[in-house]
Amino acid sequence: MLHPNTTSPLLNDTAPEFSLRDTEGELVSLHDLRGTKIVLVFLRHFA
Repeated sequence: MLHPNTTSPLLNDTAPEFSLRDTEGELVSLHDLRGTKIVLVFLRHFA
């Protein structure tokens, strides 16, 4: 969830820096992927 005082990036804006764990458990940062095209998919699994 975004902090109430932040704004969401607009189309063609630079994405904010963040890091996530991949499916292998390795930490990957957005900076590591600079210069490549990526698609981020966020899924929420319902039980």
